[in-house]
Amino acid sequence: MTDHDPPDASSHDDTRRHDWLTTAELSLQYGFSVGTLRYWRHRGYGPACFSLGRKVVYRRAAVEAWITEQEQNTQRGGTTAA
Repeated sequence: MTDHDPPDASSHDDTRRHDWLTTAELSLQYGFSVGTLRYWRHRGYGPACFSLGRKVVYRRAAVEAWITEQEQNTQRGGTTAA
C-alpha cells in the first residue's frame, strides 16, 4: 500500500463488527435469554444498545461495563467475619 492508496475499509469494518454483538450473539456468549434481553430493553434496563438498521446491537465494552456495574452493586461477602 502506498501513501495514495485509500485505507482498507473492510478491515476497519471487520474490527468494528467484532466489537458489536447482536441480541442473539449476546445471548449465546453471555448466557442471557433473548427474551430477557428484549424485556430489559423494553424496561430501559440492561446493557446499552442501539439500532443499526433493523438490528439491535450492543457494544462489547458496554456489556462488560454493565456486568461490572452489576457486580459492584450486588456483591456480597468477601470480607472477614467480625
